[in-house]
Amino acid sequence: MSMESRMRESEFKIEWLYSNLRWFFLLAVGAIASFEVISSGRTLPITVILLLVIGGIANMLVMVALLLNAFRRTMFRFTLILDIMLALGLILSSGGPNSPLLFMTLIPIITTALRYKWIVSIALAIVTTLIYWWSAWQTLDLAWGMSIETLARVGLYYFTNGLILLLAGGSVSFIGNRIKQTLTVEQSRQEALAQAAIEAAHQKVRLIFELASTLSATLNYERVLDAALDVSNAGFEELIGAKSPQVQIILLFGMDQSLYVATSRGLTIQDKKVRLPATRGVLAKTLERARPTLINDPGADPELGQFVAMHHCRQCIVVPLRAGFENYGVMVMASPDENAYPGDFRDLLEAVCNQAVMALQNARLYQNLMEEKERVVAVEEDERKKLARDLHDGPTQTIAAVAMRLNYIRMLIDQQPDEAMRELEQLEELTRKTTKEIRQMLFRLRPLILETQGLVAALEQYIAKLAETDPLQIHLEAQANADTFIDKESQGALFYMVEEAITNARKHARATDLWVRIYQRGMSMIAEIEDNGRGFDVAAIEENYDQRGSLGLLNLRERAVLVKGKTVIQSTPGEGTKVTIAVPRKERGPSRER
Repeated sequence: MSMESRMRESEFKIEWLYSNLRWFFLLAVGAIASFEVISSGRTLPITVILLLVIGGIANMLVMVALLLNAFRRTMFRFTLILDIMLALGLILSSGGPNSPLLFMTLIPIITTALRYKWIVSIALAIVTTLIYWWSAWQTLDLAWGMSIETLARVGLYYFTNGLILLLAGGSVSFIGNRIKQTLTVEQSRQEALAQAAIEAAHQKVRLIFELASTLSATLNYERVLDAALDVSNAGFEELIGAKSPQVQIILLFGMDQSLYVATSRGLTIQDKKVRLPATRGVLAKTLERARPTLINDPGADPELGQFVAMHHCRQCIVVPLRAGFENYGVMVMASPDENAYPGDFRDLLEAVCNQAVMALQNARLYQNLMEEKERVVAVEEDERKKLARDLHDGPTQTIAAVAMRLNYIRMLIDQQPDEAMRELEQLEELTRKTTKEIRQMLFRLRPLILETQGLVAALEQYIAKLAETDPLQIHLEAQANADTFIDKESQGALFYMVEEAITNARKHARATDLWVRIYQRGMSMIAEIEDNGRGFDVAAIEENYDQRGSLGLLNLRERAVLVKGKTVIQSTPGEGTKVTIAVPRKERGPSRER
C-alpha cells in the first residue's frame, strides 16, 4: 500500500468516526427532547424536529460521500459548519441559555480541536461562552421586574454555567489537541515505516540489478561464483547493517557426484579440501526440497560440521543452485550471530542464486563453445601439418628426384643416348605417379563428388584413386542409399574419418586387405574400417598418446565429437584392427542442386 493510500485510509477512518459520533449526539438530542416532552407535557418544538431531520439527512449524505471518496477536500468545512449550525439551532429552539441541549456546543469544539490548531478550538470555546453569556444577559434584561436577590441568583447561575461551558470547551479542546498530536505522531510513524519499506524494496531492486550487471559482465564461471559471494555479502551489510564476518561457500557437484568447494570466504585451507556426498543433513534436505533452508548451530550438522569454520557459527542458510531439474550445487552462508538472516535477506539471497545459476549456465556454455572452437582449430592445425608432411614425403621428394634425374639425363644424351631414353621412360612413369598422388591429395582436400553425388560415390572414387598408387586391396561394402540418411555436414565428417582410418592402416598396419562397410543401424549411420594387419595394444597406445607425434586416433575422435558422433577402436596384436564410427542420423536439408 502506498503512502497516499495510507493517508486516505486514515482520514476516512477519522471522518467515519465523526459521522458515527454525530448519530450518537442526534439520538441523544432526540432522547432528551422526548424526555422533556414527557415530563413537562408540552409538545416537541417543530424546529427541533426539523433540525434533527436535516442533521440526519446531512449526516447520511456525508457517509455516502465518504464511501464514494467524493468531495474529500471540502468535507472538513462542510461538516464543521453543519455541526455549528445544528448546535446553535437546537440550543436556540429548545430554550436558549436554559436549553437542556447546551452540551451540543461541545460537538463543533471537538471537531475543531481534532482538525485545526488548538488556538482555533480555544477561540471557538471562548466565542461560544460569550454568546451564551450574551443570550443570558438578554434574558436578564427582559426580567428586570424580579427582585435583586433573585436577579443575582439567576445571573450567578448563568455565569457559573458559562464558566462550566468554557472549562468544558477548554478541556475538550485540550483533549482533542492531544488526540490530534497522538494521531499525527502515529501517522508520522506509519509514514516513516512505509518510507523505510519503500527504501528497503528499492535497495533490494538495486542490489539485484547490480547483481545481474555484475554476473552478466563476465563469461568466466569462476568469476561468476566470486561475484555471487561478493553481492551476497554486500546485500547482507546493506539490508541488515551488520559487519560480523560471514562464512560463505559455494559447493558444486564434481565428476564423482560429490560436492566440492568451488569458491569460499572464511574457510581454512583444510576446509577447502572437504568433499561432501550431500546425502544427509541440511544439504540433502535443501537439494530435495529445492528451496532455501535455515538452520541453527550448523556445526552440529552431519556434513556441514566437517567444516571447522562452521563450529563458530550460530545460524546458517543453504540455498540450492538449481536450473530446471538440474542441481549444480548449493550456496552456504553462515553467521556467528543468532537470527542473522531475516526474510528479506533470504529472498535476496535466493534471487542472487537464481541469477548466479543463469550466469553459470551461460559461462559453461561459453566455455564449452571455446573448447569446441579449440578442438576445431586443433583438427585444422593437424590437417595442415598432415598436408605439409604428405607434400614433403611425396610430391616434394619426387620433384626433387625428377630434377636430379633430368640433370643426369642431360649428361647421358651425348654419351649414352640409349641409356638416356630408358631414363626418360622411367622419369615419365615417375611424373605420372606424382601427378596421381597430387590429384589424390587434391581429392582428399576437396572431393567435389562428395557434394554432388554423396558419401558412397566419394568413397568409391577415393578407393579407385588409391588403387592406382597403393597395392592395398580395399573392399567397399555400402548399404543401398546409405548416404541419404545423413546430411551433407555429417557425410563430409564421415568421409574424412574413413579417409583418416584408411591412411592409418596404410602407414602402420602392414595389411594386405581392408574392408570399408557403410550401413544404417537404429538412429545412427555406421562406418566400419577393418584390416588384416598386425594390430596393436589399444590401451598401451592411448596411455602415452599425448607424447606421440602422430595424432591419427585423436583426429578420429575429435571429428566424431564435432558431429556428435562416437568412435570405437578394437585391435589385438597380430589380429588386425577394426575402427567403428557412429554418426547420429539427421534428415538431409533441401538440395541446392538443380
